Amino acid sequence: MATAAEPRPAQLPLPGGRRRATVRFHPLLTGRFIAPRPWFLREEGRMAWRRALGIGVPRREWLDVPVPAFLVEHPGAGPVLIDTGLHPSVAVKPQENFGRLPLRAFKDLRMQPEQAVPAQLRARGVDPARVEVVVMTHLHVDHASAISEFPHATFVLSRTEWDASARGPRHGYAQRQFDHAFDYRLLDFDGPDAESFAGFGRSFDLFGDGSMRCVYSPGHTLGHLSVVLRLSGREVLVAGDAIYLRRNLDHMHLPYRTADEHLFSRSLREMREYVRETPDALVVPSHDWEAWEELTPVYG
Repeated sequence: MATAAEPRPAQLPLPGGRRRATVRFHPLLTGRFIAPRPWFLREEGRMAWRRALGIGVPRREWLDVPVPAFLVEHPGAGPVLIDTGLHPSVAVKPQENFGRLPLRAFKDLRMQPEQAVPAQLRARGVDPARVEVVVMTHLHVDHASAISEFPHATFVLSRTEWDASARGPRHGYAQRQFDHAFDYRLLDFDGPDAESFAGFGRSFDLFGDGSMRCVYSPGHTLGHLSVVLRLSGREVLVAGDAIYLRRNLDHMHLPYRTADEHLFSRSLREMREYVRETPDALVVPSHDWEAWEELTPVYG
């Protein structure tokens, strides 16, 4: 893919690791849209595709959908982001950021200017310029929208996801969002340095202290990753789009569309094994409004 960026292999551990470090975790709501329930929970039958696209689906069967990002406070590395949420311009003219084709998937997209991540960081007393690491679960438009707001950060993602982003708008990517000469570092989950962790076949310890692990969860996209955080009293699994809704995980219920159904199902099984081994963990799906309303502003 020809971009201004020249991604390089990630050199781990990243600076800032602290022995036995724990982190604080802030869910950030950057906007919302609506989508038909069958898009997230696949239905069967000859006309199922129509319902997945919302054709003939009554409004009561459409779901409110959060668009999140997450702030992680690390004692040595400082503020770290997981995904970037929506760019501030989306509050005014989303097509400029998303592009016309991807925008069609986001019905009734709503965002207030103060929901942009930089504004939310400032409201918490965090200078956005202090964010030195951003972990990208994947590069779909609703997760990578605000990459340009963090020009001094190192962006960590999987090598496979970077390659997959060349598939373009029809697969949910808008190159304009990440076509910047920024510092992109790629994790090679197919390489010899990836290690298993608590049910996940492949993972990387980002800071070398166990506080923040990137675990491989492809299927939604070909290179999707999730993040496991160690808090003082429990763990958090930031699932990203490896599960849209908690029901995807609890019932092994696939969504209508995936980049690779076999990989998606395998990632679900690995997440279920993680939950079995870590029953007290908080699992955060990406687009589950009911789960979002149960979250507290900060976990420590």
